[in-house]
Amino acid sequence: MKYSRLIFYFSLLIVFILSTLNANDIPRFNALSMLSDKLVHLSIYAYLCFVGFTCKFRISNLTLAIYIFLFGAFIELIHYFHPNRYFEYFDLLANLFGVTIALLINKLKS
Repeated sequence: MKYSRLIFYFSLLIVFILSTLNANDIPRFNALSMLSDKLVHLSIYAYLCFVGFTCKFRISNLTLAIYIFLFGAFIELIHYFHPNRYFEYFDLLANLFGVTIALLINKLKS
């Protein structure tokens, strides 16, 4: 459990850093199509939830998923003001799908 929390917090940091970098500084970023970009968002936020679920925080998995979604919404808000990034509602929707899929899979496993 100790290492899963380390992995979780490190993952949040990496997602935050990559999400606030100039998009042109990320290799192959511009080569992503809209669909593949949204699949990346979905995958990242599902991954964050799955890692977070293994941490056994003293909050429910639903609450954790909401916090992870709000983390993504905060990053999108930063994109609104970032000169080289763009706020996109579809990114928020893909993030929401990611956390929802993680919750559903976790529920089916239980």
